[in-house]
Amino acid sequence: MAIIPNRKIWFIFSGALLVLSIIALSLWGLKPGIDFTGGSLLELKFQNLPVSTDVAVILTEMNLEAPAIQTAPGNIMVLRFKSVTEEVHQALIQKFKDKFSEVEEVRFDSIGPTIGQELFKRAILAVIFVTLMILVYIAWSFRHVSRPVPAWVYAVIVIIAFLHDVTIPIGLFAYLGHFMGWEIGSPFIAAVLTILGYSISDTIVVLDRVRENIKKLRGTFEEIVEASVHQTITRSLNTSVTTMLALFAILIFGGASLQGFALALLVGIFFGTYSSIFIAAPLLITWHHFKNHKRR
Repeated sequence: MAIIPNRKIWFIFSGALLVLSIIALSLWGLKPGIDFTGGSLLELKFQNLPVSTDVAVILTEMNLEAPAIQTAPGNIMVLRFKSVTEEVHQALIQKFKDKFSEVEEVRFDSIGPTIGQELFKRAILAVIFVTLMILVYIAWSFRHVSRPVPAWVYAVIVIIAFLHDVTIPIGLFAYLGHFMGWEIGSPFIAAVLTILGYSISDTIVVLDRVRENIKKLRGTFEEIVEASVHQTITRSLNTSVTTMLALFAILIFGGASLQGFALALLVGIFFGTYSSIFIAAPLLITWHHFKNHKRR
């Protein structure tokens, strides 16, 4: 399979996904969960899933205004409402047990608005810190590369690749938040940081092989890059597929609380592998051709 000669196809595909992601983020943004806004989340498992209106009546009786009610596979219902005390929480559980048979509490979280805002600030700082540390690592790793592409170009390509890999799942969650009510919380931030690390690791493996082959192989720069991609593609695919199989199992069997985390990682790792092969390496050739054209 010729990867470098068909680079325009990969660029168009990625460009379309990025445009759709940016449009979703611009129009709707992400829907923050209780981790960032504060509030309570109660996840219940029923023998027979009740009607949402019956559940809403119980919440209204407990003075829990504007509740958000969602269903999940396995007769699970996820309820979100204002932050409550443990006393109110226990009273609410008792009301559900009185009204419905065999109700099981799967999860309960309650976070105040001040703590939620602090978590959001720390999450943003964590993303910035990790990104800066990664850039320092890239600059150090490729410091001896000078031709035919300088070291800073490798760093820029790694940045483009991880921005690509992070933007697409974030855009997907903007769509899911708008149309399906999916919220993001601390697990989503953890998923984004994991995607960052995975994307950069995968991209560096390919670019590092290019750096090694420049010294070992003869031929044009395009031929060397193509050979480097084919040498690393099996390793990248094997690692990604095994990881994605585990994440797919979590997505199906892990319950509603882990669905967002697993889906974000699935999408991010898929595009992390895709970008290291079909975006990062072709960008090297695109930049090389651009510089040669300017010199002429």
